[in-house]
Amino acid sequence: MSRPCPCTSKQPYDRCCGPYHSGGKLPETAEQLMRSRFSAYALGKADYLIATRPEAKRAEENREELANYCKSVQAVGLKIVGKERGGKDDDSGIVTFHASLQSNGRRTLHIETSTFVRENGRWVYVDGVVKG
Repeated sequence: MSRPCPCTSKQPYDRCCGPYHSGGKLPETAEQLMRSRFSAYALGKADYLIATRPEAKRAEENREELANYCKSVQAVGLKIVGKERGGKDDDSGIVTFHASLQSNGRRTLHIETSTFVRENGRWVYVDGVVKG
C-alpha cells in the first residue's frame, strides 16, 4: 500500500491520484481532476499541471515557474466546498475548494472557484477565481 494521497481523500495515492499522474487513468469528473491537480502541486508534478490545461493555454505555462512554486509551498489539506455539474456525463463543471498551504512556516488558506471543461474527451482546468 502506498502513502496517503495528498488530496486528502483518505485513499492511498496509488489508488487515488497516482494513476492520473502516471497516465494510467483519466479523471472522470471535474472534482477528480481538481484533486489530482492539488496532488500534483503537492508532489511537484509540473508536467501534469501543464498537461491538464487546455491545449491552447499549455504553451503559456512556464514549467520552471510551476516547479519552483511547487517546491516553495507545502500542500497541507484540501476541502471541497461546492460543485456544479462536472460529472461523468457533463462537458463542464465548477468546483469550489479550500486549500491549506504552508510556505516559509506560515499557513494560508487558498479559496478558489475553478472552471473545468472537457477537451477531446478529457477534463482540463480552464481558470479559477481566487477569493480573499
